[in-house]
Amino acid sequence: MAFESLASRLQNAFDKLRGRGKIDEASVNEAMREVRLALLEADVNFKVVKDFVARVKERAIGQEVMKSLTPGQMVIKIVNEELTELMGGNVAKIAVASKPPTVVMMVGLQGAGKTTTTGKLAKYLQKQNRKPLLVACDIYRPAAIKQLQVLGEQVNAPVFSLGDQISPVEIVKQAIEHAKAQHLDYVLLDTAGRLHIDEALMDELKQVREVAKPDEILLVVDAMTGQDAVNVAESFNSQLELSGVILTKLDGDTRGGAALSVKAVTGKPIKFAGMGEKLDALEPFHPDRMSSRILGMGDVLSLIEKAQENVDAEKAKEMERQMRQGEFTFDMFLDSMQQMRKLGPLEDLLGMMPGMNKMKGMKDVKVDEKQLGRVEAIVKSMTKAERLNPDVLNANRRKRIAAGSGTTIQEVNRFIKQFEDMKKMMKQFTGMAGKMQKKMNKNQKKKGGLQLPFMGKQGNLPMPPNGDQKGGMNFPFNFKPPFK
Repeated sequence: MAFESLASRLQNAFDKLRGRGKIDEASVNEAMREVRLALLEADVNFKVVKDFVARVKERAIGQEVMKSLTPGQMVIKIVNEELTELMGGNVAKIAVASKPPTVVMMVGLQGAGKTTTTGKLAKYLQKQNRKPLLVACDIYRPAAIKQLQVLGEQVNAPVFSLGDQISPVEIVKQAIEHAKAQHLDYVLLDTAGRLHIDEALMDELKQVREVAKPDEILLVVDAMTGQDAVNVAESFNSQLELSGVILTKLDGDTRGGAALSVKAVTGKPIKFAGMGEKLDALEPFHPDRMSSRILGMGDVLSLIEKAQENVDAEKAKEMERQMRQGEFTFDMFLDSMQQMRKLGPLEDLLGMMPGMNKMKGMKDVKVDEKQLGRVEAIVKSMTKAERLNPDVLNANRRKRIAAGSGTTIQEVNRFIKQFEDMKKMMKQFTGMAGKMQKKMNKNQKKKGGLQLPFMGKQGNLPMPPNGDQKGGMNFPFNFKPPFK
C-alpha cells in the first residue's frame, strides 16, 4: 500500500500528542524528532526534511497552537497542511492548447514505465472526451513500437508509426500534421529512453522539443526508486525544462520519498500517479488527499469518485430497494462484490477510509484476492433456485457446490452460515435505519428534511455495521476468509 511504512511511523508519533490538554516546546520537539526520522527513513531528500521540520516546528510552538483547545489536533493539522504544500499544494492539471492538438512529450529512463504510462494517459484523456494520438518515437528499444501499438489497440486509440528507420524528429513532424488532419485533440510522444542519462539522449530529446514545441514535457519516473527518482527528475529538468512529473508504481511505494521530494527539489508538480498495472490505473495526483492518507485521515473524495465511475447506479438503486424490503440473495451478494472489486484492490479501498488503520484487527490486514475468487466460485456453482432460496441447500447440494467451485464442504458451509448471519443483521439494520429516517424527517420537516447516508436518494447501498462480537473487522459483508 502506498506510503504504508511512512504513514505508520507518522501516526505513531502523533498518537502521543492526541488528547493532550497542553503541549509545550519539549513535546513538540519530541514529535518533530520522530517526524524527521520517519521522513529520512522514507528516503525523502535531507534538505527537504530539514526545511519541512523547521516550518512545522515554527508554527507548532506559536500562539496558534498554544491557545488552541485541542493543541494535539492543531499540530496534526499543521503537519497535514505542510505535507500538502510540500507535494505541490493544488492539483496540477494537464495542459490544453488554445489551438489543438495539444502536444505532450513523454520522457524518462528505460524501465520507468514510460510507454505503458503513455497508453494509460491516452485512456485517461479519453475519459475526458479527448481524442489522443499515440506516437512511436522510440526507434531504438526492441519491440517498443509494437508495445505501443498493442497498447493503442487496448485503449482503442490510433498509433502513428513510421518504423525504426526514420529519425524521431521526422516522425514527430509527420505525426503532428497527421493529428491536425484527423482533428485529434492530443499528441502523445513516446520518446526513447536510456538506462542512464547521457548526452546523446538529451541532444535527441532537445531536437524533438524544438520541432514539436510541446505544451507539456512530462517526466515518467519510478516512485519506488526513491531519491534516485528525484535525482533523475533534477537532471532532466535542468536540460529540458519539465512541466511536470508522473510517478509510476506509487501503489507499491511504502516509503514515499519521491512523492515528497520531487516538487520541492525540482519545482515541478507531480501531475499523475500510477496506482496499478491496469490501463485505467493512472490518477491525477491530489497533494491534499495524499497527505490525508499518510496521516490516517483517509481519502473519502477519491473513494467517492471511484464509486461514481465504476458502480452501476441503477443496480445499486435496485439493491437498496430490495434491502429495505428485507430481501438479500446470493445474486445480490455476487453483484455487490463484483461492483466493489471494480473499485480496485480492497486493501487500497480500506486505506481510503478514515481511521481504518486504528480499528482493532485492521492495521495489518491483508486481503486475499484469491479467497474472494473462491467465494465468487461458490456462488456461481449454485443453481438459480439455490441462489434465490438458501433453505434448499441440503448436504448433497453443498457437496456438489464444493466440487463445482474447487473448494471444500467446510468452506461452503462456513460461507453459507456467514451469509445467513449477515442477512439477519441487515434486516435489523435496515429496520432500525428506517425508524431513524422517519424520526429525523419528522424533526427536520421544516428545514427540508435530512437524509441519512445509507438512506440517500442517490442509490447509496446500506452498509452493514462490520465487525463481529470479538472485535475485528470483516469485509466485504462480514466475510472472514479473505483476511489472513
